[in-house]
Amino acid sequence: MASYAIKRLFWTLPVLFFIALITFVLMHLVPGGPWDASGRPVSETLEAQLRVKYGLDQPLTEQFGTYMWNLLQGDLGISFSLQGRAVTSILFDGLKVSAVLGLLAFLFAITVGIPLGVLAALKRNKFADYASMSFATLCASTPSFILGILLIVVFAVWLDLLPVFGWEIWWWVIPEPQYAVLPTIALGALPAAYLARVTRASVLEVLDQDYVRTARAKGLRENVILIRHVVKNSLIPVLTVAGPLAAVLVTGSFIVETVFGIPGIGRQFVTAIFQRDYGLIMGTTLFYATVVVFANFVVDVAYSAVDPRIRY
Repeated sequence: MASYAIKRLFWTLPVLFFIALITFVLMHLVPGGPWDASGRPVSETLEAQLRVKYGLDQPLTEQFGTYMWNLLQGDLGISFSLQGRAVTSILFDGLKVSAVLGLLAFLFAITVGIPLGVLAALKRNKFADYASMSFATLCASTPSFILGILLIVVFAVWLDLLPVFGWEIWWWVIPEPQYAVLPTIALGALPAAYLARVTRASVLEVLDQDYVRTARAKGLRENVILIRHVVKNSLIPVLTVAGPLAAVLVTGSFIVETVFGIPGIGRQFVTAIFQRDYGLIMGTTLFYATVVVFANFVVDVAYSAVDPRIRY
C-alpha cells in the first residue's frame, strides 16, 4: 500500500505540469491581454510599462519557466486586476467561503442521496422506489440556478423565512445557519440525485450476490445483512463518484455563488477569465486540479479499506 501511494503521489507531478502548460498556452492564445479587458482605457506607453513590470514582454517560454520556478517555491503569482495582490491570498479568502459551502453541500448530498438509493433498492418496484427515483430525477433535471431562484421565491419571497443574499459569518468560518440553508440545497441537490441513482444500482447488484443469499439462509437478521454485507460491499461505486463530487463542490460553484451573492472562489475564477487575469487563472486552475487529483488519490486508497479483496 505504501509503495502504491508513493507512486500515485509521484504521478501527480506530471499531471499538474501538463495542466499548467495547457492552461498557460490557452490563456495566451486568446487575443488581447489583462489591460484590454479591464474596462478602463490604457495608453500604449503605460501598457508597455506594465508588460515590462510584470514580465509579459518576455518570450512565452521564458514566462512559463519563470512561473514554474516560482511555483516550486510556493508562489502562485499575483493578480493583475486586483492591484498586484498575491493569488495565494485571494484563493485563501475565497476558499474559506467556498470550502465551507461545498462541505455543507456534500454532507447534504450523502445524507440525502445514499439513504434514498438504499431505500429505492430495498423497495424495488414499489412506491418508495418510484418516489425516490422520481425525486432524484427531478433534482438531476433541474439546473442549479433554476433551483436556487425557485428556493428564493418560495422561502424568501413567499414565506419570508430565510435571507436571500450574503454570507454572514457566525464563528470562525462557520456561517449563520439561515444564510447557508438555501445555497446548500441548491448546490447539493444534483450530487444527491446522482449518488441516489448510483447507490440504488450498486445495492441492487449486491442484493443478487450469492453471499447475501447465504447470509439469509443462515438466519442472520435483515438489518445485520443490510449493514454488514449489502451496504459495505456496495460502497465502491459510491466512493468512485463521491470523491470527485466532493472536490468539485469544495472548490466552489460560480452559478450558486452568483445567485445567492456569496463571495467564494467560483465567482473570482470566472471574473478572472473575463478580465484575462493570467495570474489568478493559473493559480485557480492549478488549485482546482490539485484538489481533484488528491480526491481521486484518497478514493483509490479508501477502496482497500472498504473492500478487503482489493490489494495494491
